[in-house]
Amino acid sequence: MLKPSIVTELSQIVGTRGMIMGQSQLQTYECDGLTAFRVPPQAVLLPETTDQVQRILRVCHRQQIPFVARGSGTGLSGGALPGEDSIVIGLSRMNRILNLDLPNQQITVQPGVINANVTAATAPHGYFYAPDPSSQTVCSIGGNIAENAGGAHCLKYGFTVTHILEMTVVLPNGDLVTLGSRTPDAPGYDLAGVFIGSEGTLGIATEMTIRIMRKPETVQVILAAFDTILAAAQSVSDVIAAGQLPAAMEIMDRLSIEAAELSVHPNYPACEALLLIELDGPEAEVNLQMEAVTKICKENGAWETRLAVDEHARLLVWKGRKAAFAAAGRLSPNYIVQDGVIPRTSLPSVLEKLNAMAAAENLRVTNVFHAGDGNLHPIILYDRDHPGEEERAIDLSLRILDVCVEAGGSITGEHGVGREKQCSMSYMYADPDLETMQRVRRAFDPLNIANPEKLFPTPRLCGERTRGAYAPHPLEASGIAEVF
Repeated sequence: MLKPSIVTELSQIVGTRGMIMGQSQLQTYECDGLTAFRVPPQAVLLPETTDQVQRILRVCHRQQIPFVARGSGTGLSGGALPGEDSIVIGLSRMNRILNLDLPNQQITVQPGVINANVTAATAPHGYFYAPDPSSQTVCSIGGNIAENAGGAHCLKYGFTVTHILEMTVVLPNGDLVTLGSRTPDAPGYDLAGVFIGSEGTLGIATEMTIRIMRKPETVQVILAAFDTILAAAQSVSDVIAAGQLPAAMEIMDRLSIEAAELSVHPNYPACEALLLIELDGPEAEVNLQMEAVTKICKENGAWETRLAVDEHARLLVWKGRKAAFAAAGRLSPNYIVQDGVIPRTSLPSVLEKLNAMAAAENLRVTNVFHAGDGNLHPIILYDRDHPGEEERAIDLSLRILDVCVEAGGSITGEHGVGREKQCSMSYMYADPDLETMQRVRRAFDPLNIANPEKLFPTPRLCGERTRGAYAPHPLEASGIAEVF
């Protein structure tokens, strides 16, 4: 429990409206989008300025109070799960656009600004923000930075890290630093690159200048219907091998198509696998690319290819795809959304193996994924009211990650590690790799108070399977960061 004197001090920083202590209100913050893990925080603070964040973290550092930064709470790996005896620092009130610099194609925002609102603010001027997670209408830029979020268009335009120029960051001891630079190719270490994707373990970004892009001259989307998901996956590899670079390539299987139809009615073809390909750029170039990819799809057995005829049809196509995760609730009372990466060329063989694994467990798995960069999102369907089914679903979801690593891929593409996958880090990395990452973490946070027990395996949570687990460094007892 927080001491009354600490409660008073924190309340004075954010005001009574900026502090939540009531048990019923705290339930809102006891998990993120991964609801299987729930821990109530001691308190929730809702700062509105960088200065308030600094003052909060100085108190946390002085009193060694663990803290967890939270954006919109849409994460799917437990990254914003409160730790034991921790406080949550919610950034949703820091939601202002601070500056729009069109000549330099930059916009400066606070971390609570919603992803889609960046494009909404720049679209009238002919610009857009490229990273577009499926939750883009509700997820925040700060959370995107924490997880290095991607989205359908990361194939061509890259992940969040590609678009962040400069950040104002409050370190766990309350110090204020600037990471990155608004000018290109600044000298020195890429500390912004270290911070992005660190899942809140290195500090809190309170302002960020991000790159915006010119809208392309034309955008076209083609829907290709296949009798097997393997044929759709082969088409993805063949399109890239042919030298084409679509803005996005997404695959949905029959179950995910059915769920999307029930949810938002995008009028998809009724097929076993649907491949969505978006091409953008100069109109003449896009027309040539469309002919090439359509030919490849037909050569792989596409029995229908359909062009989204106008902007309304295109937006409806993507609305169906982005609704896929939520729509899975129409297929099953419970489900787990997994997130792994494999080489594109391994898509057919890995998908075949995943289907066999699911059949062996008598569980249904629906697949919807960013096929262009090999980012799989298998959704394991189950009913926790059936004894043992939830345990089998969780076990299957983690074994799917093992298959991804064995294929030369990764345990996460954009959802992050958080609490869900931290034990799987030992499967992907050897002890020296994990210890090197821990040395970086200790340099930023020697007291281990910034989102502790996340990202890395720990003996308490992972048992004997743990390698490279967090262990206090001798210098940490004095609060001195190790420099290396």
